[in-house]
Amino acid sequence: MRLKSLILGAASLVALASPSMAQELTAITGGRVLTGTSVIENGTVVIRNGRVVSVGTGAAPSGARVIDARGKVVAPGFVAVDSGLGGSEISSVGGSDDLSNGANSISAAFDVSYGLDPWSFTLPVARLGGITRAVVVPNHPGGGGGGHRHDDSDFAGVGHAGLQSPSLFAGQAAIIHLAAGNDILVKPRVAQVAPFGEAGAGVAGGARGAEFTQFRETLAEVRLFARNRAAYDRGDVRDLSLSRADLEALIPVANGTMPLIVTVRRASDIQQVLRLAREENLKIILDGAEEGWLVADQIAAAGVPVLLNPISNLPGNLETRATRMQNAAVLDAAGVVIAIKGNEGSIHRARETRYNAGNAVSHGLPYDAAIEAITVNPARIFGMAGQFGELRAGAAADVVVWSGDPLEPLSIAETIFVNGQEQAPTSRQFLLRDRYRDGGEGAMPPAYSR
Repeated sequence: MRLKSLILGAASLVALASPSMAQELTAITGGRVLTGTSVIENGTVVIRNGRVVSVGTGAAPSGARVIDARGKVVAPGFVAVDSGLGGSEISSVGGSDDLSNGANSISAAFDVSYGLDPWSFTLPVARLGGITRAVVVPNHPGGGGGGHRHDDSDFAGVGHAGLQSPSLFAGQAAIIHLAAGNDILVKPRVAQVAPFGEAGAGVAGGARGAEFTQFRETLAEVRLFARNRAAYDRGDVRDLSLSRADLEALIPVANGTMPLIVTVRRASDIQQVLRLAREENLKIILDGAEEGWLVADQIAAAGVPVLLNPISNLPGNLETRATRMQNAAVLDAAGVVIAIKGNEGSIHRARETRYNAGNAVSHGLPYDAAIEAITVNPARIFGMAGQFGELRAGAAADVVVWSGDPLEPLSIAETIFVNGQEQAPTSRQFLLRDRYRDGGEGAMPPAYSR
């Protein structure tokens, strides 16, 4: 009975998210509207059919359901980047973690979108923190998010049968939405993921230079394969170190159409990755970049965006000797497009994304830039500009009404829309709290109250 009640309770989370509600004309009026790129006082946001119809001032249209947001803040749903939401329930329980491909010979072709769980208990918790979209990334040793491990014991060097270790490439990221329902996938295969710095050196045998050499050789093999598919099928091409699936998956990276998320921390490693991207015509996204502020002008000149955690402020190893909490502010001032991450893989603590943005503001990042770093910037970075992360006509109706400033920890997400569907303001944690507090089915036996 207890299991049944929990399942029924979890099912109740979708009660407000019926398709019919997405068709309803809704106007949110009177609030301070943060569009993602501007601020509208006493604004009106109109949504219908899962999209934003208009954003501006004035009265609600006739026949609309009206939500009074006077004294409140209306904002786009936040985007969790470098996240493991929907891909991992408990990282220490292998069967519930679909973010890592382990020692399998498939690496670059690993696609996290096939392991997503729309009923994950982590999603409502993140949603209550204003998160309505996430970029889900695969694990790799030394990574900074998605539950990535920093465990050098995972380095395998060269794999069996001459294949490169899967750790050289972690796999392909996906974008999800957090609306209750049975399909959360927005877009699969939006980026490839690879470790550099200490993690990449470990993969290649222990030296940074070895990884760069191996990486460039891999790109050369991918390009050779792309030019000679027919010859490859006939067996007329020299032996290649990657499987066909991995070679196919890396073609968009090699030709510069798919971004490569590069986990890198040390300033000198950032410089070398920028050089590699320039020489190989790669489209890269820096992940981590704790020492990025030292080379901010170079990152900006290269037009490379950065995914970062602005509260990183302690040198955990020799890669992060110069880490500081002004990193986000310095990068932004230099003209770098930044996206702010949550904590510890942005799964169970994805809701802390807004706290991190607030901390960045307290260390010099302009408030408007902090809002952009958790809304419009992630969409821009991953090729989805104008589709979500912003309150503008035509964008997905991911709208959150806050009791106050969303970067203030005491503010509460009072009303949450994802794709125009209003979401139940609860989670499994709340259901458990109410179950035991109110003495309902499954409450503690009378003996425990004596």
